[in-house]
Amino acid sequence: MISVRPATPDDADGMSAVITPILRGWNSNRRGDAEHMLENYIQRPHSIRCSVATSEGGQIFGFQSLVLATKDNPYDTPVGWGIIGTYVALDAGRRGIGRALFSASQYAALTAGLETIEAAIGDTNELGLAYYGAMGFRTYATEPGLIRKRFDLF
Repeated sequence: MISVRPATPDDADGMSAVITPILRGWNSNRRGDAEHMLENYIQRPHSIRCSVATSEGGQIFGFQSLVLATKDNPYDTPVGWGIIGTYVALDAGRRGIGRALFSASQYAALTAGLETIEAAIGDTNELGLAYYGAMGFRTYATEPGLIRKRFDLF
């Protein structure tokens, strides 16, 4: 059984183990180490919620970060929207992990008073595009290499 809970500093290594193979598959030079997980996801300024999906034994199968878009955010997301990012272990798909994570993030977004959440997805990331589409996000903008999807809470 999968459970979802807020991420803690003790989860940084497990989150790194999830994201590192994903980044490698994307040929990305983005950092995936535990220190980066702590700084960029678990203890990120303007974080609304960072959740982990775990097994009964505590193994992390995925995580999702929801932060408040502020002025000069790195994604050019409109100020006041939520910015979401989702990572599920490559061998853990099709178990409802992403849906469970989004349920927790959606509740956190409503509690925080957000009206819209944005996901900026690489245009070749077929799994990410399919996931956000299945969650109800709709494309509202495209740019070279990137598709922007939004989820309106109201």
